[in-house]
Amino acid sequence: MNSQEKMKTLMQQKKGRRLLLFPLPLQGHITPMLQLANILHSKGFSITIIHTHFNSPNQFNYPQFTFEPISDGLSENDASTIDVLALISLLNSNCVEPFRDCLARLLSEVAEEPFACLITDAVWYFTQAVVDSLKLPRIVIHTTSVCSFLAFAALPLLREKGYLPKQDSEFEAPVLELPPLKVKDIPIIKTRNPEDVYKVTGRIIRETKSASGLIWNSFRELEQPELAKLAQEFPIPSFSFGPFHKHFPASSSSLQEQDQSSISWLNSQAPKAVIYVSFGSVATMDETGFSEVAWGLANSMQPFLWVVRPGLVSGSEWLEPLPNGFLETVGGRGHIVKWSPQQKVLAHPAIGGFWTHSGWNPTLESICEGVPMICSPDFGDQMVNSRYVNDVWKVGLKLEKGLKRGEIERTIRRVMVEKEGEEIRQRMMGLKEEVNLCLKKGGSSYQSLEGLTDYILSL
Repeated sequence: MNSQEKMKTLMQQKKGRRLLLFPLPLQGHITPMLQLANILHSKGFSITIIHTHFNSPNQFNYPQFTFEPISDGLSENDASTIDVLALISLLNSNCVEPFRDCLARLLSEVAEEPFACLITDAVWYFTQAVVDSLKLPRIVIHTTSVCSFLAFAALPLLREKGYLPKQDSEFEAPVLELPPLKVKDIPIIKTRNPEDVYKVTGRIIRETKSASGLIWNSFRELEQPELAKLAQEFPIPSFSFGPFHKHFPASSSSLQEQDQSSISWLNSQAPKAVIYVSFGSVATMDETGFSEVAWGLANSMQPFLWVVRPGLVSGSEWLEPLPNGFLETVGGRGHIVKWSPQQKVLAHPAIGGFWTHSGWNPTLESICEGVPMICSPDFGDQMVNSRYVNDVWKVGLKLEKGLKRGEIERTIRRVMVEKEGEEIRQRMMGLKEEVNLCLKKGGSSYQSLEGLTDYILSL
């Protein structure tokens, strides 16, 4: 055993290897947090997960973790993702006392083997004050891309410069302070009270600067300039060792039941022939947009697997808004499910493209499988992610004019059957190879994870 290994062993014996994790109860946040829990567990840490009753994770899928539920104080009406920002504000208000009581109890129970730190979703901004009062270090995980986080951090500046509130006539204008963004890409979140956007994001940014460290589900080769800028603006230890889900074989943290018929249907399709369509767990659209999506898919003449989540179309149960004649037109060329095992779908040889809302998890999953993207963002970080996919990484195409059946049809064909799509696929395969290399011993993500492990043991 060399001196470095001896030092690490002494630190482990001295400090213990217990960690507390606190995920935000939204699908796009729970998934990377539970993936992170698995990664840290594999490094020898004992994991305790504090969670709300709302969208609580399925404990039976994670027998290796300890779970501690807390009250979130949400009524049935409150527990809605229609206004995500209002929900976030309410959760940050309601959970202060239950979280503090739970944390104080857990810290008092394990004095002989103390917790090293709390790892919390950055959106839980109230937690910094709680851990400060209890003398516990807090590391935050940002479940977005680094590029979108920097755009959120710049909102006060963009407001001061007159970009906000957005004017329709300026949508296509460049944001000179944040290339390659256009005004329409600035990551505003739709909410009843627009002023709340600045209040909530301001709190998240401030409490991020107060944290003991930052964790990113990204990798250096994808966001090197952004990580360099981050280090200047947030001079605290930062660790990027994504894509998290590639550290382990696919394990589901889905809050919804997955329809496995997706895979059996794909088994009957030709290689790279199918366009996979999924707009995530929160995005919604009106009947007009839904109809445009349907006819764009039908008119493209490409086979498609389409995830239509119950509630995707405001006010509908499931498939009632499908336009008359649509199912007859597409016949067996299309397969519609309520939810799919997405990682398995994207890895299937029949998939040739992914039409996505550009959430960060699906963007990374698509990159990892070398699948070109079509992007139609709905809100927030999705706007920035889709711009980078289109303009910076050049591994997909953004639907610049929204949901118009003609543009949808043309874009699907550009990606799936034309020369442009083949060039995108080649760039995507290069990025997929970068992923494989960064996770191997000596790679950037491998080294960053080792750095985080050492850092936690030094706290």
